[in-house]
Amino acid sequence: MKTLAGILLLSTQILTIPAMATPKPEEQVVVHRYYDPDHRDYHEWNEGEARAYRHWLMEERREHRYREYRRLRAEQQREYWRWRHEHGDWH
Repeated sequence: MKTLAGILLLSTQILTIPAMATPKPEEQVVVHRYYDPDHRDYHEWNEGEARAYRHWLMEERREHRYREYRRLRAEQQREYWRWRHEHGDWH
């Protein structure tokens, strides 16, 4: 009986190790990358890019309300990447 209890205890501990190693959904990071067809490169959308985009949208284009980048028309997205390449040091 003690052997059976020991085996069950050991097997439950072994089975929980992989579950502890996998990241939980809230810990997983989703990285969005966008392709710039004019410059033929990819841009990772991170916090810095989000700040640059907000500046471009509100200050350069004088938009009165925020619009998500992915909701812009293709030409507007290209316009943003042109501006971004000209202002690579913007932060």
